[in-house]
Amino acid sequence: MSANVEMNDRPAPDQVLVDIAKYVCSFEIKSDEAYDTARNCLIDTLGCGLLALRFPECTKHLGPIVPGTTVRNGARVPGTSHELDPVKAAWDIGAMVRWLDYNDTWLAAEWGHPSDNLGGILAVADYLSRCRVAEGKPALPLRDVLTAMIKAHEIQGVLALENSFNRVGLDHVVLVKVASAAVVTRLLGGTEAQVIDAVSQAFVDGQSLRTYRHAPNAGSRKSWAAGDATSRAVRLSLMTMAGEMGIPGVLTAPQWGFYDVLFSKTNKDQKLKPEAERRFALNQPYASYVMENILFKISFPAEFHSQTACECAVRLHPQVKDRLQDIKKIVITTHESAIRIISKVGPLANPADRDHCIQYMVAVPLAFGDLVAENYEDSFHAAHPIIDELRNKMEVVEEPRYSREYLEADKRSIANAIQVFFNDGSSTGQVAVEYPIGHRRRRAEGIPVLEQKFLNNLRTRFPEARCQQIMALCLDKQKLESTAVNEFMEMFVIN
Repeated sequence: MSANVEMNDRPAPDQVLVDIAKYVCSFEIKSDEAYDTARNCLIDTLGCGLLALRFPECTKHLGPIVPGTTVRNGARVPGTSHELDPVKAAWDIGAMVRWLDYNDTWLAAEWGHPSDNLGGILAVADYLSRCRVAEGKPALPLRDVLTAMIKAHEIQGVLALENSFNRVGLDHVVLVKVASAAVVTRLLGGTEAQVIDAVSQAFVDGQSLRTYRHAPNAGSRKSWAAGDATSRAVRLSLMTMAGEMGIPGVLTAPQWGFYDVLFSKTNKDQKLKPEAERRFALNQPYASYVMENILFKISFPAEFHSQTACECAVRLHPQVKDRLQDIKKIVITTHESAIRIISKVGPLANPADRDHCIQYMVAVPLAFGDLVAENYEDSFHAAHPIIDELRNKMEVVEEPRYSREYLEADKRSIANAIQVFFNDGSSTGQVAVEYPIGHRRRRAEGIPVLEQKFLNNLRTRFPEARCQQIMALCLDKQKLESTAVNEFMEMFVIN
């Protein structure tokens, strides 16, 4: 046989695909903590989406692709009157919840926002429930949504623990597409083999570059990229359920597979990684670890590496608010990931640029005592030149301990410290915060604040009576879990 002829023996599915499918189809979630956290994640994520509806740059993307299109038994988009096909509904919900950079976060070798998967999960669960009711069958209970959320969090988070996609230039939303494809296919009734096929399609689908998250190209695509990813997952899942075949060797195929094409080079010098490093490192089984340890953004709509820095700045505000013009230097002590991702100098072109700049996110609360979504808008930035004056006086330095403990499984801190120095030689003390209020270590302190955040966000869209009705249901664990998905979604419709 000629040496140039390739053997066409179809391979067995890559083990990564098999493990994901077995987990999604067979693993029983038994953790009460995971379900409690998923319930809090559900309300927080929906609240973030409702708040985003105040911003025209978000709402201009929402609704049917062809204006006026109606879909029988379509999925609803919370806080709106839209009833859409589940693919576009997933896009809309995913874009809403990510728009303000205010939903949950997972930080590891790769970071991301596992609640982005709720776009696909909620759209498909609502669509399925409405179709089932129309056929005289029972709707899906909301517990199924929570289970899908736990498993999507776990898939995205475990894949992120030791695998840095950003270091090869890929955006973390590849993990949203993979996790959403897995759990949505299962919601649609998919078998283990069909989950394998759908996940393979997600990996082969072409992945987003991180260009839109970094200077000098940071822009608004980062606010809808995850919505796009979870929506694409729904499309691939529906195609799989209609009989589309999978690509079993999508990861390991020599030359053509994900590992060799997209995971083989460093983004610094484009040298090939050693072959062993072109494979995902997966040293932890799938269970419910990620949901139990998820980080909530409770106080600030800001990229998570800066959350504790913002808290430090708020604490320092009373000491510096009357001496802003006398500041000589501001030292931000942080961890390596923050320096690599959100430390930037020079002009900031748009809100998306500003909420990925640690200097900006520190300057605002130092000067004004808080950081809210409106503080990123062009008008606010232009009206307050003190922000850039403070940015120009900042030094960002790494603390090696902060960088180590950011990755340690028993800590996973996101530490920052700030100290302000004045022209007369005086200074504030260094204020350090190692764990943000949304961290598992601060759950008792954080959950009441998270619940109030949700209520405040509800009030941006609904009358008080409806807000209280939704709130009462969401705080009743057993009642919420047994509520039909379509009935739950009906509560968020604006006619």
